[in-house]
Amino acid sequence: MSAVFEKPSLLQRAVPLFRGFDLPLLLIILMLSAVGLTAMYSSGYDHGTRFVDHARNMLIAAAILFMAAQVPPSRIMATAVPLYVVGVVLLVAVELAGITKKGATRWINVGIVIQPSEILKIAMPMMLAWWFQKREGQLRALDFVVAAVLLAVPVGLIMKQPDLGTSLLVLASGLSVIFFAGLAWKLVLPPVLLGAVGIVVLVAMEPQLCAEGVRWSVLHEYQQQRICTLLDPTRDPLGKGFHIIQGMIAIGAGGLWGKGFMAGTQTHLEFIPERTTDFIFAAYSEEFGLAGNVLILVGFIALIWRALAIALRSGSLFGRLMAGAVGMIFFVYAFVNMGMVSGILPVVGVPLPFISYGGTAMVTLGLALGILMSVARAERLGDPKP
Repeated sequence: MSAVFEKPSLLQRAVPLFRGFDLPLLLIILMLSAVGLTAMYSSGYDHGTRFVDHARNMLIAAAILFMAAQVPPSRIMATAVPLYVVGVVLLVAVELAGITKKGATRWINVGIVIQPSEILKIAMPMMLAWWFQKREGQLRALDFVVAAVLLAVPVGLIMKQPDLGTSLLVLASGLSVIFFAGLAWKLVLPPVLLGAVGIVVLVAMEPQLCAEGVRWSVLHEYQQQRICTLLDPTRDPLGKGFHIIQGMIAIGAGGLWGKGFMAGTQTHLEFIPERTTDFIFAAYSEEFGLAGNVLILVGFIALIWRALAIALRSGSLFGRLMAGAVGMIFFVYAFVNMGMVSGILPVVGVPLPFISYGGTAMVTLGLALGILMSVARAERLGDPKP
């Protein structure tokens, strides 16, 4: 009889908390985290406490992932509107009484100094997924117009700060939800084709458009300079073009197998600027070469594929849209960071997930992965639909 009342051990009580976790997703996260810690140790070993802080940030993100995974998607969905409203109100407050650093007004003091635009990276897709869930079965063209307005408000406020990198990420996460909700291809293709034509025209007219004294009214001066520097980094090799040139040199110097762990000369002689943050991919490429780059690419492709697979299996529209959005968030992060370091995209200050140093971005991505894991658990455990 005494065995009936025996108190369960800590392990027995902990096991149910992990029930339903998606093992392939977990393994992919662990692999990318290991690569990130290795890259940070090498590039930041003589850069203060970056490695220790990076490991701490990963543990915080892991804790947030674990806690978010315990919350059913139906309860996560209930927080979408309040989180979106708070985020937009804070963006308006930044516009009215924000803190300016290095010419950009992106922060506000609410007892602690925060960057409200970071909230919208998750709040934006959650809000749109909530909207389409509520309109499921009765979607009309007007519903997509409302979604576009919900997306345009925070993106416009963030661009005004100005913060091109974050506005791009928020825009991409929102557009992915709208697309997965059923936006017709005939509405998607025209802007894509128009953008492609614009790029061709921009490249062809680069000497005239980027001539000294020419100003583009639609962009801030620093944004114009970034695009012109991308088109021709040799225009100012020791100034605005220095980042791109040194990044490409480091990637090329890595060759097939790289120079070896902690043996990168471009990295440790400090030719690579921001070698532990935005340009850590260049430092990693120099030391681990094409082989190491393939490992990272396989890791991100596997993560995106797994997110889309979870989306396909989800029993609710909210779960499908959120899982798809999380996959696209990681795609945009990885594509933009690797592209700007490789010289095929402008430098916009987007970190490489798991690899770049940065506490705020790590926490945001940990929450995104926690929501993804929650959707996977709901499908496996049969949690109620929203």
